[in-house]
Amino acid sequence: MPEPIEMETAFQVLPEVEELRLRVRKIVRRDLAPFSREIEETDSIPGEVAGIVRDSGLHGLQVPVGYGGMGLGMLAACVITEEIAWLSQALVRFVGGDALGISILGSELLCEKYLGRIASGELLAAFALTEREAGSDALSIQCRARRDGDRYLLTGEKVMVTCGDIAGLVLVFAVTDPDAGGGVTAFVVENTFPGFEVVRAEPKMGLRGVHTAHLAFHDCPVPAENILDEEGNGFVVAMRLLDLGRIRYNGAASVGNSQRLLEMSVHHARERKQFGKRIGNFEGVGFMLARMAVQTHAARLMVYNVAARADRMEPVTLESAMVKLFATEALDGVADMAVQVHGGQGYLKDLEVERFYRDARAGRIWDGTSEIQQLIIARTILDG
Repeated sequence: MPEPIEMETAFQVLPEVEELRLRVRKIVRRDLAPFSREIEETDSIPGEVAGIVRDSGLHGLQVPVGYGGMGLGMLAACVITEEIAWLSQALVRFVGGDALGISILGSELLCEKYLGRIASGELLAAFALTEREAGSDALSIQCRARRDGDRYLLTGEKVMVTCGDIAGLVLVFAVTDPDAGGGVTAFVVENTFPGFEVVRAEPKMGLRGVHTAHLAFHDCPVPAENILDEEGNGFVVAMRLLDLGRIRYNGAASVGNSQRLLEMSVHHARERKQFGKRIGNFEGVGFMLARMAVQTHAARLMVYNVAARADRMEPVTLESAMVKLFATEALDGVADMAVQVHGGQGYLKDLEVERFYRDARAGRIWDGTSEIQQLIIARTILDG
């Protein structure tokens, strides 16, 4: 296995977080890495992998300690997420660990009801905002929820729901007041509620192992107590969770992928010889390695900076959009250069470079396209 390439930063984490990082690194590389090929070929998470993740407590990274989680802040969670993404972005999505914002926006009842079960891995959580005609235009969602006594009846469909087919809990955004020009509300929905249907798991280019599900709700009864935050405040909830998710699930995950690709490429450039010398000595290859290292390091610094700001409870909409845009596009470039450094071998499925190349492409689309991030950035700096 290629040797780690450490790039230091000025950001400091607590000794216990560093200890956790090294422990997770060992679990990922010793216990989980042997399953990479099986995950890719079967497009599923083996029971052994699920058990290792559950027993390690990784599902509860950002769940408060009082509910059985690790209670990590955003910076610490990003450090750990990098280690998981070193192996697989799909695994990052499977691990989850942010509990759908219940710990920061949920009532005491919701926290008591679900956080412990999320931290233990009993309930996997999913985020359902996108619809066929409402992707970047989130305010155009058609999913509806109408009041019926002490519950709401949820009707509609959601697509592109990561882990939606195996999630025990799904945060669903639905219109509760069409006359209010949207009136979107966020509902915490259990997959056991009547009328909850997994229509299908959509086949996709990469990120195999975790499925992207199409869900349907047929007058699905959801208790009024399962509203996250307040009725009609769903769009604000969605945007806040996307801000935070872009730091970790897009930013830190992209950095972890880039780090792995850099290490594989440096190892190959040292070992592969042409014309009597290692290929890394040729400027064409060496310059690509240099650019990969710069892009990885720059993305990491951006992620750590905005994560530290999030931990201080500062607004991060602008910075999280910047991180999402830069880190995912940097990964795309790093992945492309990694394939080039590996030459013909990089295009073969025998090496994991090919898998990382396919996985990287989702980053510029999911959780808000690169174009949407540029709109957010432009509007924020123009309007203040």
